[in-house]
Amino acid sequence: MYHWGIDMGGTKIEGVIIRKEPKLEILQRIRVGTEQEFGYDHVLGQFKKLVTLLREKSGLQPSHIGVGTPGTIDSVSKVIKNSNTQCIIGKPMVSDLQELLDCRITMANDANCFAMAEASLGIVPDYLQNPEVVFGVIMGTGVGSGVVVNGKVINGRHGIAGEWGHNRLAEEGTMCYCGHDACVETFISGPACQSHYKNLTGQSIPMAEIYSRYLLGEPEATQTVQRLVKYFGKAVAIVINLIDPDAIVLGGGLGNLDVLYNEGKEEVKKHLFNKSLETLFLKPKLGDSAGVIGAALL
Repeated sequence: MYHWGIDMGGTKIEGVIIRKEPKLEILQRIRVGTEQEFGYDHVLGQFKKLVTLLREKSGLQPSHIGVGTPGTIDSVSKVIKNSNTQCIIGKPMVSDLQELLDCRITMANDANCFAMAEASLGIVPDYLQNPEVVFGVIMGTGVGSGVVVNGKVINGRHGIAGEWGHNRLAEEGTMCYCGHDACVETFISGPACQSHYKNLTGQSIPMAEIYSRYLLGEPEATQTVQRLVKYFGKAVAIVINLIDPDAIVLGGGLGNLDVLYNEGKEEVKKHLFNKSLETLFLKPKLGDSAGVIGAALL
């Protein structure tokens, strides 16, 4: 059985055709530009172009395509909301794509797709068989997350299940693009760490460089990383207290930082409603393919 998936980002749209059995195999993988600056109708045209190329190269015809997008579908109006790809906000993208591509479309938030992929075919099966709850996190430019329960993505009544990055983490903090202040995202995303470091030093440098300086013992970098660890611990403990996942997969650029898997985990314990912490903290296995593979599994 073949599974078709598309992962839409701000700069590229990636499509795959995969086969799950006897082992995961990517049969076709094609990317085209999103080109969102030309508007919504042009983006739909890019989807059409991508699917046409996949059809031509594979000789296959899809009856269903899973699509991962930045943002979610409003449960009442069925239009896209909460997306950093501005041109798709307020658009009935599922119905438009179904008409354009002449097949059934299932759409989910890109973090949900990441969580689904790692829970089903990625790192989680290497450690656990049939886990009940997996929490997948993308810590990068923003903070997104998805919840997989018994092998299925949980979307929720409003389509915002797993939007952990927009829980308020402190009494006061930086304003978030969502309109609230002190969101998790404003403390533990890459830009949040970079902003804190700049306030200390006047230097604007990537998070990877800040972490390198932390490993060398620079005081300002150490303060920045310690602040990340502190708020990571508080934020993750809230998740564990609420849904008690078997495993947490940390994706995105910050998910590569070893400090989160040792000092970060110890910080979680300080806020946990339990004496021990048995939740597995795992690095993702599928790399930048996780989102599009997760979409194919929808």
